[in-house]
Amino acid sequence: MKLVELKYLESYIQYRLDSYFKPKSKKVEPKMPPYAKWAIYVPEEIKKANLSNEEKILLLLAICPHIDSSLLDCVIQAMLESTGDFPQLGGIRGKNFRGFLPTGQTALFLLAGDDFKKKQQIYKFFEPEHFFEKCHILWIEEAPEGEPKMSGKLVLSDDYEDLMLLGRMGKPKFSMKFPAELIATEMEWNDLVLNDETMSQVLELQTWVTHGDTLLNDWGMGKKIKPGYRALFHGPPGTGKTLTANLLGKYTGKQVYRIDLSMVVSKFIGETEKNLSNLLAKAEKTGNILFGDECDALFGKRTSVRDAHDKYANQEVSYLLQRIENYQGLVILASNLKSNIDEAFVRRFQSIIHFPLPKAAERLQLWKNAFPSKVRLHADIDLGKIAQKYELSGAEIMNVVQYACLCALNDNKKTIHPSYITRGVLREFQKSGRIMR
Repeated sequence: MKLVELKYLESYIQYRLDSYFKPKSKKVEPKMPPYAKWAIYVPEEIKKANLSNEEKILLLLAICPHIDSSLLDCVIQAMLESTGDFPQLGGIRGKNFRGFLPTGQTALFLLAGDDFKKKQQIYKFFEPEHFFEKCHILWIEEAPEGEPKMSGKLVLSDDYEDLMLLGRMGKPKFSMKFPAELIATEMEWNDLVLNDETMSQVLELQTWVTHGDTLLNDWGMGKKIKPGYRALFHGPPGTGKTLTANLLGKYTGKQVYRIDLSMVVSKFIGETEKNLSNLLAKAEKTGNILFGDECDALFGKRTSVRDAHDKYANQEVSYLLQRIENYQGLVILASNLKSNIDEAFVRRFQSIIHFPLPKAAERLQLWKNAFPSKVRLHADIDLGKIAQKYELSGAEIMNVVQYACLCALNDNKKTIHPSYITRGVLREFQKSGRIMR
C-alpha cells in the first residue's frame, strides 16, 4: 500500500504533467496531507520550520527514491510514452540505482513550470541562508563544469534519510565524507590522575555538556552567546588529554569522535575547508563530542604573505576559525604546545586547560593504579622511590608496566621484579632521547 504522502506526490506530479500537456483538462491541484498522516517520521525541526507546500513537495521529491524506487519512473514514463522525450523535466540515472533521480531541473518544472518569477523563488530554496541548507537537509549536487546549476542531482542527506525512515539518526561511519573515528575507553574517572586545578577545569566541561542545552534554550542565553563550546587541551604527550575526552563522553552519554587530520588537511586549495565543513555538518546532527588530537597542523599560526600559497593557507585558517566557532557541540582540540596555536584562535576558546607532566605524588598514584591485580610486586620494589626518581608521563608509566608484565609472562612468573621496571624505564628514556640516571 502506497504511503499517503507519496500518493500525494504521485498525484501532484500527474497534476503538473497534465497541466502542461493537457492545459484544457482543468484538473484540480491535490491537497497536501498534514504531517499527522505521514508515515515517514517528520523531525521536530522540520515541523517547527513552517515549510510551504512547495518546500514540502521538494522534501518528498528528495526522499521518494529512498522509499519507492519506481514511483517517479512510473508516473513520468506513462506521460512520456505519449509525448516523447521531455528534457525540461530533468532527472538522471545513478551508477547503481537505475531508477529516476530528480534534479534541480525536476524541481523547477514541478514547482514553477514556465513561470520565471516562481523559478526565482524555487532557486532560493537552495541558497545557503535557507533552512534546508542551514540544517544540511537537502541540496543540489554540484553539476559538471559548464552545465546549469539546476541540472545537478537533488540530494537528501544521509542523516535525514535515516531520521525520516527509521526515526533516528545512524552513527556516522568513518569515511572520506566523515574523517573521524569513534573512540571509547573502559577506564573510569578514578583512573585519571590530574592535579586539582586541571581536574576542576575538566569537571567544568562536564557541567557544560550536561547542562549546556538548558543554559542556551531554557535560560535564554542562546541569544547572547555563541552556540557550542570550544576547549583547548595543551601539554606534553601522554598526560591524559585523550583519556579525558573519552571520559567526558562516557559520563555524559555522548560519543567521542577523533578527527583524522591526515584526511582533513589537503594540499589542494579549498579542499581542507570542504573536508572540515562536511565533517562538522554531519557531527552537529549527532550532538556528540569532536576531539582533534595534535591539531597544530590544522590550526597553526598564520604566516606573513610571501606568495599565493601563503595567502590561501591564511584564508584556510581564517575559515577554520569561523567554522569551529559556529559549531553547536563540544569541540576539544589538543596540542603539545599552546604556543603553536594561532593567537586569533586561542581567543575563541571558552576553556584552555593545561595538562602538565605529573609530579611525584601523582606519578605514585599512577604507578599504583597501573599494575593488574593478578600480579605481585617483588619486595624490593619501592613505588614511592620509583615515582620520585623517574619523571614519566602517565602514558610512559603504562608502557613500562606493560613491558614489565610481558617480561613476567615470558619468564612464566606472576611477580614483577625490579629489573623488569628498570629495563622498561630505560626503553622509555631512550625513545625520547633522555639519559637515564
